[in-house]
Amino acid sequence: MSGSTSAKLRLHRDAAGRLVLTDEAGVEHVGVVPVRAFPLAAPDESLAIVGPTGRELAWVERIDQLDAPTRRLVDDELAPRELVPEIRRLLRVSSVVTPCTWFVETDRGDTEFVLKAEEDIRRLPGGSALLIASAHGMHYRIGDRAALDRASRKLLDRFL
Repeated sequence: MSGSTSAKLRLHRDAAGRLVLTDEAGVEHVGVVPVRAFPLAAPDESLAIVGPTGRELAWVERIDQLDAPTRRLVDDELAPRELVPEIRRLLRVSSVVTPCTWFVETDRGDTEFVLKAEEDIRRLPGGSALLIASAHGMHYRIGDRAALDRASRKLLDRFL
């Protein structure tokens, strides 16, 4: 079923809560897992549905093409595995030279992390999104630099 389109994708949960894919031949594949091909650069594009053996069973070009119930199942399955907090505001930084500590507000609450070098801030395709790696290997995302408040943009610009 590899190469299957999102229009034909049929997912549901079984009594044990496992995700089940029913393929075009009516065969049920229990314990499937959705996997984003490009979770940071293009999170709404290119999703594989992988079977318990690691074999790709279906491919979705765009997640937004899925019907609402299927999209909820996919989102619910992806959420616990994708921990990339979105930075909403930069509250302050300890110094304008690296390494320095960033104090930020994220979609998961306020936190702080150490930025080792400016090179740990990576521009994602599209130009306005950034991926920031902390000294401990945790990643933070800024989805749209322009959407940040003025003070946050001013702090961020010192490192770009």
